[in-house]
Amino acid sequence: MDILLRLLVSIGFALLVTAVASLVLHLVFRALGRHERWAASLSRRTKHPTRTLLLVALLWTAFASSIPATSAYEWRATVSHVFLVVTIGVGTWFACGLAIFLESLGLHKYRVDVPDNRVARRIRTQVLILRRLTVAVLVIIGVGAILLTFPGVEAAGASVLASAGLISVIAGLAAQSTLGNVFAGMQLAFSGSIRVDDVVVVEQQWGRIEEITLTYVVVHLWDDRRFVLPSTYFTSTPFENWTRTNSELLGAVEFDLDWRVRPGEMRVELDRILSRTELWDQRVKVLQVTDAVQGYVRVRVLATSHDAPSLFDLRCYIREELVDWIQRTHPDALPIQRVQMVDEVAPRRRTASTASDSALFTPDQDDRAALFTGPIQTAHIPRSEQ
Repeated sequence: MDILLRLLVSIGFALLVTAVASLVLHLVFRALGRHERWAASLSRRTKHPTRTLLLVALLWTAFASSIPATSAYEWRATVSHVFLVVTIGVGTWFACGLAIFLESLGLHKYRVDVPDNRVARRIRTQVLILRRLTVAVLVIIGVGAILLTFPGVEAAGASVLASAGLISVIAGLAAQSTLGNVFAGMQLAFSGSIRVDDVVVVEQQWGRIEEITLTYVVVHLWDDRRFVLPSTYFTSTPFENWTRTNSELLGAVEFDLDWRVRPGEMRVELDRILSRTELWDQRVKVLQVTDAVQGYVRVRVLATSHDAPSLFDLRCYIREELVDWIQRTHPDALPIQRVQMVDEVAPRRRTASTASDSALFTPDQDDRAALFTGPIQTAHIPRSEQ
């Protein structure tokens, strides 16, 4: 009874110390978070695992100090082993949160909400891949540490290592596709072929790279759909990356107009249109007549913008403004389909024909007919019978 009472007192004291320590840590990080951004981030990442780890450690200490290690309490070793396993698990959780905080600490100076964010997107992509690798490694280490706490695991290790050759071959064949995607994901992260927030065209679909994992890539399409592709797709299939070197892009707007269009006046109107919008980055503006055949004149407008979404909006804006301007001021330049009307001509009267007009061998061409029919055999009649 005294041992049970002492255990309850120790548990109560452990809970009290955990509550006080959690409150002190909360107040300290809250005060630091007002001036230091890293303090708020650290508190957000490690608040729950820190409190849980502190609570488990204090409860384990309270239990070990209250229950003596004698043969009368054989269940003490089992409970202590449970505390050890829980401590390793919570410690792994805390280590993962701390690793994520340290890897994210350097991302604050690499902003992606600026026009030229190529370097920031590359760093962010690599950090995200390293974060997943770090978490995976820590989890594997934690699971291995938990397994090593069970008796007999060391003895079973010899047989496992003896059959490691066969198991590795079987696992390699079974996980060939998965391992290929893992290595492809690492290659994508450090080769720079794609980065998070890159604008790509895959399978004739336009979108942005939303997420890069060790096995797959998520593309956020322009209509808010998500296109999930294996990592090996981007290492084995050609695709378009519009923002690999920079985010500035050149776009075209084409019109098929009538021959009476005035390119000079249209070029002046283009200058006025571009001067009224911030979508144009003032690098390139060109209006050219690229073709003039089959009753139409093809006018092409080239303009540049800061990034792919702005370029799309700019092209739509130029197209809409120029169509409105042509309708208002130059309706004769609208595309016209010309049709030539021809009066019907009375058919000529047909003259009568004879069989000789269409015959190849006529009666007056006996010599020509003989060439194709050959000699005609005739019977010999004696003179006496004539």
